[in-house]
Amino acid sequence: MSALLARRPTREAPGPGPMPEAVLRALDITVGRRVSSLLAGDFRSHGLGTGTEFAQVREYVPGDDVRRIDWNVTARTLVPHVREYVAERVLTTWLVLDASASMQFGTADRRKYDVAEGVALAAGHVATRHGNALGVYVFGGEAERVMRPAQGRAGLLALLLALRMQPPPEGAAASLGRALGRVDRLAGRGRLVMVVSDFRGPRDWERPLLQLCGRHDVIAVEVRDPREQELPDVGELWLVDPETGRRLRVDTGSRRLRERFAAAAAAERAQVAGAIARCGARHIVLSTAGDWLRPLAMGLAEKGLVR
Repeated sequence: MSALLARRPTREAPGPGPMPEAVLRALDITVGRRVSSLLAGDFRSHGLGTGTEFAQVREYVPGDDVRRIDWNVTARTLVPHVREYVAERVLTTWLVLDASASMQFGTADRRKYDVAEGVALAAGHVATRHGNALGVYVFGGEAERVMRPAQGRAGLLALLLALRMQPPPEGAAASLGRALGRVDRLAGRGRLVMVVSDFRGPRDWERPLLQLCGRHDVIAVEVRDPREQELPDVGELWLVDPETGRRLRVDTGSRRLRERFAAAAAAERAQVAGAIARCGARHIVLSTAGDWLRPLAMGLAEKGLVR
């Protein structure tokens, strides 16, 4: 697994950083316990079919498998009856990865997209266990890449391919709302969807996220950078919005300005957190500074993955 996750870092793209096997195994255990009713062999289908868990007995109809006849019930009622079982199927996880211009920002140990890539790899490592399936949707600007769900190792390899082949974001601002709507149409029902984004830009994602949460279990992983929350005292700066290209000159030497910036940034992030909570998604916040893998595992353990 280490060789599979390995990536040669560069100055422009330092990558997610160390991903110790021990922490990944702990993530396996944490997620495995929380989704024990959703993993292959344990995932309870809404339908009936081949499985090991008894569901009901009903009268025999022509075409039923005679091997499923319940002879005890048949003898008592004098009418042929067959046993029905809860169908077992694999869990399909969809990863929605934001590769927009704002995700290329990073002033700490790595870019926000590097953290997103690491989250995707860690989640993919867990999601493809026991033959479960993984689908990937990566978007940035007008560009997008869809990898349909594949089971086991094939699903993880598809994820790696999507991460490596994702083109640089184009000039147009990315739409998280459009991406969520597309995944909702692709995924069907009853999936586990992990959305990894900084949730910045137009707030067009609230209604699509609400609809997505109505059909699936959704985990929203928000990636932040420290400089988005507070300004350092370094004199005059030009601030540039990577999504729109808008530029603004500010004097960071002003204490009042720094305080107002920090308060506005905190209020804006609180609004995002509130919107995610109202939609019904589980919310985990990670940072480009320091270790992100352990906070991810702790967040999954605290939030749980099953409603």
